[in-house]
Order: sequence, then structure tokens, then C-alpha cells
Amino acid sequence: MTLRRTPLYGWLTAEAVSLTGTRVSMIALPFLVLTTTGSATQTGLVALFETLPMVVLKVLGGPMIDRAGARRVSIACDLGSLVVVGSIPALHLLDLLSFPLLLALVAVAGALRGPGDSAKHALVPAIAEHANVPMERVTGLAGTVERTSSMLGAALAGGLVAVVGATNALVVDAATFGISAVVLILTTRSLPAPPPVVEDDEASYRRQLREGWDFLRGDRVLLGIAVMVALTNLLDAAYVSVLVPVWAVDSGRGAGAIGLVFAVFGGCSALGAVCAAAWASRLPRYRTYLLAFLVCGLPRYAVFAFDSPLWLIVAATVACGFAAGFINPVLGAVIFERIPQPLVGRVSSLTTAMCFALIPFGGLLGGVLVTGVGLEPAMLVVGLAYFAVTMLPAVDPRWREMDRRPDASAHAEVEVAPR
Repeated sequence: MTLRRTPLYGWLTAEAVSLTGTRVSMIALPFLVLTTTGSATQTGLVALFETLPMVVLKVLGGPMIDRAGARRVSIACDLGSLVVVGSIPALHLLDLLSFPLLLALVAVAGALRGPGDSAKHALVPAIAEHANVPMERVTGLAGTVERTSSMLGAALAGGLVAVVGATNALVVDAATFGISAVVLILTTRSLPAPPPVVEDDEASYRRQLREGWDFLRGDRVLLGIAVMVALTNLLDAAYVSVLVPVWAVDSGRGAGAIGLVFAVFGGCSALGAVCAAAWASRLPRYRTYLLAFLVCGLPRYAVFAFDSPLWLIVAATVACGFAAGFINPVLGAVIFERIPQPLVGRVSSLTTAMCFALIPFGGLLGGVLVTGVGLEPAMLVVGLAYFAVTMLPAVDPRWREMDRRPDASAHAEVEVAPR
């Protein structure tokens, strides 16, 4: 039994390491740009160049993953990311890292992360079947790993940037990609090879993409979730990549305060995800969704907008993080039930791509708002927008379909986890 579950344990370990590194870069990279250029707009531009290629490759990567195999694509992208991300601190230490070169490197890193992340998610059905573990348990473990890694990565990033600087923190980020690749190589060998793809011409590739899109746009609940998550991810990207770093610099609290806020949020959301794994199957999804977003949305921005003391910011972050832990399990379950097995690769890739579609513009939005109206008004504007987007389902009756649960035998074996 232990040998059968080795790929599961290895995949969870690789996910934990990779996500921790990603959280380190989320703090270290903006801080590096802010401290070297002093420009919130350039900080947002870096976020744009990193996330736009990531989203594009998520859209295009579904058929590629099906053809080459999720394991192979995931390992290759991790190894490529090791080289690309590792070159950023190396070139900076050699005083060869110009801003245009930095933009080019983060664009390549984003292009690798898109299919790499999608490939890791695409491994889930094979891992669950090989380990003989229910899909819900695998996705619940994955959610807990994601939230815990967010907490540890944020805390690690804040400490690393404060002690050794943003440049050296990026070295750690690069190393996590290498560790993730090695873990997957060693622990997932026993997974069955993907079936051969007979149709591999360009016309077949376009047809596969079109079939996935036709299904997605025909499911009004699935499409509504994807659009809503895309808008909240846009606002969250502005918050993470620009608004909170600018607050830390302007207030004089430094990178340690960024790490504290993100670590508290990640830790409390991990606790919320554990509770959701235990209780969510018995909770009404629609009301749980509304309550969770009501708590974790506007209050998170309001405490910054009104220049609250650090203790109040941390207290609000505790409540917001715990509520946020319930969101992905609820939305993930709804999406899980609505995608048929034959379309899992294409529809899940397109759904995830839509959820990420506006993230490239989040940093740019944050930079423009801070430059135009100042930090506190920018926080309030983004918070009010977050409230409007997440509460719209309260007046849209189609969202009540979230509460309809199919029979266990009708569940589609898929995994999509919007952020």
C-alpha cells in the first residue's frame, strides 16, 4: 500500500516545495524592483510580464500536456524554471541585470510556469487511481498543502528578504524548482504512461481546444465561476504584488511586515481549508460562498485603507484567511462535478486559464492606482470592487445551482482549483 501511494506523497511534496518557492518570489521580486527602482509602476510592469505568458501558455497547454504526458511536461518546466529564475540573482550580482532583461527573464519564467502548473494538476486523476484514494481526499490534501505553503513561503520570504536581501531570496526560489523536479522524477516513475495520441496534426489540436471552449461557454455556472475568479484574481494580484509592498515600504515596516501579513493569511486559510475538508460536504455551498467572500473580501482592504495599526491588520487577516480557506473547496467541488471525464484536460486547462487571465494586469492596476490616487484610496477602490464582484451572485439566481449535488456515481473525475 505504501508503494502504491509513493506517487501521491511525492506529488504533494513537490507541490509544497514548488508553491513555497512561488510565494517567496511573490515577495522577493516586487521588493527587489521597488528597492532598486523606487517605481510602483515598474513593479506592476514586472508582474504583467511574468503573468501574461503564464496565462497564454495555460490556454494553449492542454492538448500539449495530453500528448507529451503530464509528468514529462511538469518535470521539464521545473528544470527550465531552475535555470531561468536562477539567472536573475546571478545577473544582478554581476551588475548585468538591466530592466528590459529582467522583463524578458520573468516572461520566460511565466511561460514555463503556465504549462508546468497545469501539468501538475493534470497528474491528479492518475495519482488518485494509482494510490486507490478517493479524489476528494487528494484534492483536500492538495488544498491544505497550498494554503500551508502560502503561509510558510510568505514567512520564509519575509525573513529571507530582511536578513539576506531580495536577490538571495530569489536563489532559494530557483532551488525549489530543482527540488520539485527531482522529487517528481524519483517518486512518480510507477505512474502509467499516457496513452498514445493518434491525431497529432494542427487541425486536431485546434479542434481539441474548440471542444473544450464550447463546453465551458455552454455551462453558465462554470463560466460564471471562471469570470468571477478572474476578476478577484485581478484585484488580489494588485494587492499582493503592489499595494501591500508599497504599504510596507511607505510605513517603514519593511519586508518582515509583508511576510507577517501573508503568513498569517496563509496559515489561517490552511486551517479554514482543513475545516472545509471536514465540514464542506454538509454545508450549503451557496450561502457558504457568500459568507466566506463577505468576510475575506472588503475587510482585508479596509484595514489598510484607513491606516489601521499593525495589530488590527493582523487580526483582520486572521478572520479573512480563515474564511478564504472555505472558498476553493466549495468552488472546486462545483467545478469537479460539472466537467465530464472525456473533457477534463481541455476544460480544466481553459477554466484555470480564464481564472488567471486578468492576473497579468493586476500589478499594473495596482501601480497605476497608487501613482494616481495614493495608497489608501487605492486600497479602498480595490476593496469595494472586490465586494461588488463577489456579491453579484447574491442577486443572480443561477448561482443557486451550486447547491445541487449529483449522485456519487455521477461525479466526474476531474480536479480544478481556482485561486
